[in-house]
Amino acid sequence: MIFLKKDRDKSVRNRHPWIFSGAIEKVGDPNTSGIDVIADCEGRFLAWGYYDADSHIPVHVMSLDEDRKPDEYWWADMLKASILRRREFFEKGKNSDTTTFRLVHGESDFLGGLTVDVYGTVVRMIISSRLAYHFKDVSVKTVQSFLAPSMIIVNTDPSFCSVEKLPSEIEYYENGVRFQPESRLNPIRIKESGLIYELIPGTGQKSGFFCDQRENRNMIERYCKDAVVMDGCSYTGGFTLHAIRGGATRVDAFDSSDDALHMLLANVQINEESGVLPKGSRDKVTVTKCDIFQQIREIPENEYDVIILDPPKLAATKSAADKAMRAYKDLNRVAMGKIRNGGIVVTCSCSGAISVQDFQMVLGWAAKDAGVNAQILQRLSQGTDHPVLVSFPESEYLKVMIMRVIK
Repeated sequence: MIFLKKDRDKSVRNRHPWIFSGAIEKVGDPNTSGIDVIADCEGRFLAWGYYDADSHIPVHVMSLDEDRKPDEYWWADMLKASILRRREFFEKGKNSDTTTFRLVHGESDFLGGLTVDVYGTVVRMIISSRLAYHFKDVSVKTVQSFLAPSMIIVNTDPSFCSVEKLPSEIEYYENGVRFQPESRLNPIRIKESGLIYELIPGTGQKSGFFCDQRENRNMIERYCKDAVVMDGCSYTGGFTLHAIRGGATRVDAFDSSDDALHMLLANVQINEESGVLPKGSRDKVTVTKCDIFQQIREIPENEYDVIILDPPKLAATKSAADKAMRAYKDLNRVAMGKIRNGGIVVTCSCSGAISVQDFQMVLGWAAKDAGVNAQILQRLSQGTDHPVLVSFPESEYLKVMIMRVIK
């Protein structure tokens, strides 16, 4: 049994899924990980949880139902329920204009540390907690039996391997059987909002494609008509393709990865050849390999009508938040100083350790130091397949602000 300290059970009663070491009074066997009862200081049942002293979150709250102890069957049922909540994405089948989306969004779907994305007929799982690692095999078995994908790729999240003491690994499954590819897998094509993307399963950052920005990419098209656009941290071209479709006259894409930029150009070419983008789209795009934090200082002033900033996660944990906020401030301060008067800055943060309020405060500091006024036109977040659990504000990890800069 896991006993909490006096007056430290409020978060559990409020349905928050994490319990940190400071709230724990004692554990029956602190050297053994597993599922156990979480109790208040007087021994009264609060919830079922998963305890692991090696995790940076020692207790994950799993269920408030005292009559059903979470086990492999419970985990499988929760996973199936999460998939069924996304049935709208499956309903159009082969005629859908979107074939990539999220099936499981971690704690928001009551499966702490497990992320599952679908790319056409391929499923990718990312594990970021010891809890999800404990249930890795049942997760693979459940997805295989429920969806029958052509392949399942499972990897531990590099951002959390150290703090969770997880091995850094990637595994491949066909028909539920693990195998090791003899060479690099062949590329597959997926669609999002009618645009075509090519990717190689098992490669690239995180899941290989960030479907959380789907609605936001659609939204920026309205600001790109006849605009010169800078796509900072472009990755494989999600925002670039939408900017071109929205009518941009030029897009300069910047990223730190040669492979990502090569794929970006290929994606533009694929969409032009398929008639999704107009002829001549490839000629409108330039790419530059760089560190965006340095490159943005070197771009000319008043060059761009729209600047898009979508850097990778800068703060995986609370301890990294202060440093990340300074980096966000610096990046946005320079962008606000470089953009044309009346231009649009689309700035993103995927750091869950930084709140929406903190991110907006950082942008206020950036505007002050840049000597400009910035109007927030829209506040956006992750897509509907990445739900925010109201009792778990950390699940609202993606913050997107569309701002007009007035000099």
